[in-house]
Amino acid sequence: MIVSAERKKEIFAKYGKSEKNTGSTEGQIALFTARINHLSQHLQVNKKDNSTELSLIKMVGKRRSLLNYLAKTDIYGYRALIKELDIRK
Repeated sequence: MIVSAERKKEIFAKYGKSEKNTGSTEGQIALFTARINHLSQHLQVNKKDNSTELSLIKMVGKRRSLLNYLAKTDIYGYRALIKELDIRK
């Protein structure tokens, strides 16, 4: 399992409004970031895992579209989130 249920609750409690609000844009971006970091570490060890690489590319695209939405709706929240998650544009 990539991200445990406890870790998801922590992520949504910290970045979302509450741990039960799993639909918030900030929480979803933080969860995608945690999953992307995990898959990146996996791919550094297993270089020929093509299915994981495809999944990683799809997740990065989903996170990018969520970040674009957040930038359009709440620019200050967007800037704070990318600074806190250490995401580069």
